[in-house]
Amino acid sequence: MRFLLALAFASFQCVFTPLAFAEEKPSPVRQLIPWLLDADAALKGILFSDVISATSGKRVLPVDRADADTARILKTIGTVLDEVIVQMNGVDSPAKRQKRVNEMSKFFEDTISAKLNGTAGFECGVPKTKAGHVQRSGYPDLRLVDKATGRVIYLDPKLYAKGSRRSSLRTFYFTPKRETNKVNDDANHLIVGIEHEKTGTDVVFTKWELIDLSKFRVRLKAEFEGSNADMYREDAVVAGSGRTNEK
Repeated sequence: MRFLLALAFASFQCVFTPLAFAEEKPSPVRQLIPWLLDADAALKGILFSDVISATSGKRVLPVDRADADTARILKTIGTVLDEVIVQMNGVDSPAKRQKRVNEMSKFFEDTISAKLNGTAGFECGVPKTKAGHVQRSGYPDLRLVDKATGRVIYLDPKLYAKGSRRSSLRTFYFTPKRETNKVNDDANHLIVGIEHEKTGTDVVFTKWELIDLSKFRVRLKAEFEGSNADMYREDAVVAGSGRTNEK
């Protein structure tokens, strides 16, 4: 499986060079496409821990609830999350005024980070990239450090609607990149799942859960993308309003 991941990631990073002659060796991209089409089954059920290991060289550590320090850390996180739920349900909550879930999530991230960072013995903030820059976008959202043990826990808050817990729609994604990689520690990886329910025009945040990602399995979706800048190049325009076909 790690070989397949390495092959896919390496191939995606190769530069496409058109074949000038039929006898030339096929480009990496031309070799990659058939492989993607034939390897669909191999790209499903990939351990997220293998993805992290292959892209960052770091381990996703399983949560050992029998360990005293782990139990203490989880209890602290739980206490903070209870407080956050109460705060986010308050009449002045900015999260309740947002129309989109992504906009609500930001307030949860900021509040969880501030409360954990203000808790004695803990340090929490946005994880830095491998290049040393603070980056809000991308997985994971928060990096928590337990000062007593030096342990690192990555936290990624996600909101979901009541009744959608078993939905098969995509709710998690991870883009492997070298310089903007935000996983730079062997650590526990936890999703902070926050359920919300809409009653009329009001939103109520009903409960939270911590999800261990050490056995989480993901799928690789092959997708080629381009921007407007890539498409609307002057040399590619062949006709348009007020244009002539003259060269």
